[in-house]
Amino acid sequence: MASTQALFTAYSGLDAHSRFIDVAGNNIANVNTTAFKGSRVEFADLLYRNISIGEEPGAFTGGTNPMQIGTGVRVAGTLRDFGAGAISSTGIPSDLAIDGSGFFVVQRGEDQMFTRDGGFRLDAENNLVTVDGDRLLGASVDDEFEIQEGSLGELQVPIGQLTIAESTSIVRLSGNLNAGGEAATRGARVRLGADGDVGFGLINNPSVPPAGGNVIELTSLLSEIADPDDLSGDTAMFANGQAIEVRGARKGGSNVVPSSFLIDAASTVRDLLDFFTDAMAIQDTGVNPDGNTPGTRLNSQTGRIFVNGNTGIASDLEIENTDLRLVNPDGSIARFPFSTERLQQADGESVRSSLVAFDSLGTPLDVDATFVLESKQDTGTSWRYFVESADDTDLNKAVTTGTIEFDNFGLLRTTDAINVNIDRAGTGAASPMGFELSLLGGENGVSSLTDIESNVASTFRDGAGIGTLEDYTIDRDGTVLGAFSNTLIRPLGRVNLATFRNPAGLVGEGSNLFRAGGNSGEPVISNPGDLGAGQIVGGSLELSNVDLGKEFINLILASTGYSASSRVIQTADQLFDQLMAVAR
Repeated sequence: MASTQALFTAYSGLDAHSRFIDVAGNNIANVNTTAFKGSRVEFADLLYRNISIGEEPGAFTGGTNPMQIGTGVRVAGTLRDFGAGAISSTGIPSDLAIDGSGFFVVQRGEDQMFTRDGGFRLDAENNLVTVDGDRLLGASVDDEFEIQEGSLGELQVPIGQLTIAESTSIVRLSGNLNAGGEAATRGARVRLGADGDVGFGLINNPSVPPAGGNVIELTSLLSEIADPDDLSGDTAMFANGQAIEVRGARKGGSNVVPSSFLIDAASTVRDLLDFFTDAMAIQDTGVNPDGNTPGTRLNSQTGRIFVNGNTGIASDLEIENTDLRLVNPDGSIARFPFSTERLQQADGESVRSSLVAFDSLGTPLDVDATFVLESKQDTGTSWRYFVESADDTDLNKAVTTGTIEFDNFGLLRTTDAINVNIDRAGTGAASPMGFELSLLGGENGVSSLTDIESNVASTFRDGAGIGTLEDYTIDRDGTVLGAFSNTLIRPLGRVNLATFRNPAGLVGEGSNLFRAGGNSGEPVISNPGDLGAGQIVGGSLELSNVDLGKEFINLILASTGYSASSRVIQTADQLFDQLMAVAR
């Protein structure tokens, strides 16, 4: 007898296999969708009509099995396959793939969504966004480019808009100081007079008369120094409001930085001598081996001034008459008030190394480091260093001095770096600007061996002048690294990833996005590489994990199942026809 139940059973087969084809068709349609995760259909049978539930064996009879007739099939569910797809390189820095089980976190309106699709790009506000404009979230950086962990924010890459500079903190020198050179015995010595061999004197009846047999003293006022051209002694050489300039003098073959000293009613000879010492950047190192003390000295009995330089050929001073000038308030040259005579030249093996450092505003500062062979002992050699900077805002461009020691094998025994502090007052930069001058560096450090001459140069320096963000890349740990035009590399943020206890419980929202579902668990936000989230592969995209071969087989299976179910309906229809024929 024909059964209507067979029709409904076959219909359930048609419906189930139609869903099977739908899922396979969706997988095939998304075979080229970035990071698409394919799904599979899971079938379950429907309730059974029980004819008999079976009986257990008796004393004289055997047991019987249940007699049940099924009522069809249903789609129990779909299961999304979150297996990784192949990773394909694109070379585009904003393209990201995840080598692991994590998800990117993006902001869509007020909602946080999750995706495996790393096809990001920059929008008009420099945010990293998806194709649909959803903003990628991660850890941002503060003003010091320190990553701020613990909070999610928008990741920005302001190409061409962000500029930075960095102060120098360390400079390394490398080279060899010639231990075979002659140790220094003297510095340059220049005598300054009023006119030829005549020293300076005071006008008649000065307010601060010299004591004893002195013709002038350190406390004498500049405005009371007599003009040697007026034999009456009533005319002063200098007047208040005029300035004494040093311009054109040379030190170690290089020009001394021009400087000026303004004369006022309180200016004394001591002030003038201090000015000359500062202008020539002469540093206090104690008495030179020849008995002269570096600095500017006055012979009170003869009225002559002596400029004593530091030791070393690289510190030799050359001062001509025209290098010292008296300038009127209007800028015109009043006269050349000093007669100069170089009494001796500086000696001693020495070398000057020029380098550049940067202050906090990125301003390049010229710095000179001079090394002079001070002595040779049984334990090795001793060298004195002089550090100067033309960009020091003080009048005295001398920065620091000290000694370094080498052993019998030319190896540096002084392990401490040279601390350099350059005054930057009035420039807007942090002042003083300090950095370390390191002479250590293994094979690349400074040695003191016998050579033809000394050679020392800067081999490393951090810090940089102003630079603009030109490019960026994203590291495996998710750090967004910005490359600036001044060669600096700085973090701009970090991409965070989310993981779920049950990724299959995520709810698909289209556009390659998911949201947390009731069975997915709450998202756990972490850095790439932590908690099984996986690492970032920059310049790459994850491909779809759809297996076309498998999907084609599924289509065959679905088609076969659908055809077979339709055959059941056809057979049931034939039985009904035969039943109706009997009735006729």
